[in-house]
Amino acid sequence: MMDMRASDGLGFMKMHGAGNDFVVIDSRGRGAVTTAALARALGDRNRGVGFDQLAEIRDSAEADFALDFWNADGSRAGACGNATRCVCDHVMRGLGRDAVTLVTARGLLRAVRRADGLVSVNMGQPQLDWREVPLAQEVDTLRLPLAGEPVAVGMGNPHCIRFVPDAEAVALAAEGPGMEHDPLFPERTNVEFASQTGPDRLRLRVWERGAGITLACGSGACATAVAANLRGLTGRQVVLEMDGGVLEVDWREDGVWLTGPVAHVFDGWLSPAYLEALA
Repeated sequence: MMDMRASDGLGFMKMHGAGNDFVVIDSRGRGAVTTAALARALGDRNRGVGFDQLAEIRDSAEADFALDFWNADGSRAGACGNATRCVCDHVMRGLGRDAVTLVTARGLLRAVRRADGLVSVNMGQPQLDWREVPLAQEVDTLRLPLAGEPVAVGMGNPHCIRFVPDAEAVALAAEGPGMEHDPLFPERTNVEFASQTGPDRLRLRVWERGAGITLACGSGACATAVAANLRGLTGRQVVLEMDGGVLEVDWREDGVWLTGPVAHVFDGWLSPAYLEALA
């Protein structure tokens, strides 16, 4: 990988987990560089690079590294499971290890590489109280007073999970924006549409807050698996078939573990002129 700390430009990596794609900037040793303006510019798939989320790696005194997340619209994201798995794989390879710790807005997390090459991360315990999600008022989080009686679950970011007969038939572009901006969610919300396809198996499609339709969502997979278990539809180990691939979720005593594939696609370089135009 090219030097990502040179002064004449800015290096980045393009990665994806089950089609959920990311720009990753490694700021260790120099301090954070990402701003809302930079995230918006890079998130433009025509004039920038394009991504579902941007992840920035930072130094940490309490873990192997710290990680911050940005959406394509320039807003901050509190959690991003697939980006976390991708970055953890990159850091593990650099350290020559199969386990790392990291700090996000969710606190101290742990990730491991399994013998089959898939990467797992503990995303922490779900947030089930209405204040933690957060919601604008006290309601039954297992049956929200919205169309379809969806479930609200926080995973460091808010999720609204609606169980439907056939997730394939949902018009995401029509259904997603209204739910994302519903007044019940003061910080907006990610929206998941899930249908059961077998024992402990779900078909899941996603509209992400600040990004729109995405091929997969790690925190969304975690929230959906938790919601399905609480509704009595599945056990705590769930396989989720998403538009971009398959993710596994295991809700254990120590947190919700997310497992799936990772891919480091390419390294890139932002020119000084491009960066100066954003100043």
